[in-house]
Amino acid sequence: MDCSESLGYLVSHLNVSLQNELNERLHRYDLDIKVWPVLFSLWQEEGLTQTELSKRCDVASYTMTRLLDQMQSQGLITRNQVADNRRVFKIFLTDNAKAMEQDVIREAERVNDKFLKELSEDEQAVFMRLLNKINRLPE
Repeated sequence: MDCSESLGYLVSHLNVSLQNELNERLHRYDLDIKVWPVLFSLWQEEGLTQTELSKRCDVASYTMTRLLDQMQSQGLITRNQVADNRRVFKIFLTDNAKAMEQDVIREAERVNDKFLKELSEDEQAVFMRLLNKINRLPE
């Protein structure tokens, strides 16, 4: 098998390229690639706990703690303590983070477009469907 036949190699190579491109664009907003999955998840649904965010972002709990600390110091999130459990906090976006949503999502869409431009619209749809199937995500 050579690298053009290795799923791991091809996906890894694509992932590094995608992350580098998105990270470069995120720097325009004083963000980095590490906070992208957290922001994206919270734009989808606020009020998640750290545990829920860790699962959604596929990040270890201790790593999520550091990311949330960083995001809080950047003024992107607030942590609201749950009334009946002092150890649990729900995570909410600040107005600042909400205000940048459309611009940052647009940057991510531009990255997608850049990497998918060699595929027809039908090929893009099939490619995304297959990636979701492999990752066992709903279509």
